[in-house]
Amino acid sequence: MWRVLHLVAIAALIGSAAYVYRIKYQTILESEEIVKLKHQINRTRDEIGVLHAEYEHLARPDRIQELADKLIGMQPLALNQIARPDEIPDKNVQADELGRKLESLGLGLSASPANGAAGASPSVR
Repeated sequence: MWRVLHLVAIAALIGSAAYVYRIKYQTILESEEIVKLKHQINRTRDEIGVLHAEYEHLARPDRIQELADKLIGMQPLALNQIARPDEIPDKNVQADELGRKLESLGLGLSASPANGAAGASPSVR
């Protein structure tokens, strides 16, 4: 009877030792994976910093102005190109082609959606 109990105790001891070693090596593997991920995060942050620096270098106003002058060939704004406020058309003028034709025929207000006729759906913007 004592031999069986001793064998069970020895087997339990060996099993628990194997379990502890397995957990230890899993922990070591996971910690190495964490270190690898931290290094990868640092590399990615460095790459993001380089990309920001490259963007800032490429988006310099003097460089963009030089490229615009060279490639687009734009000319400076002349005073005769500036419109007066009374030359700008009204934004709220709503007329459709059919409504203009009816008005040119002398039919006055038509039942077009542009004039807000009853039953017509409002314009969607």
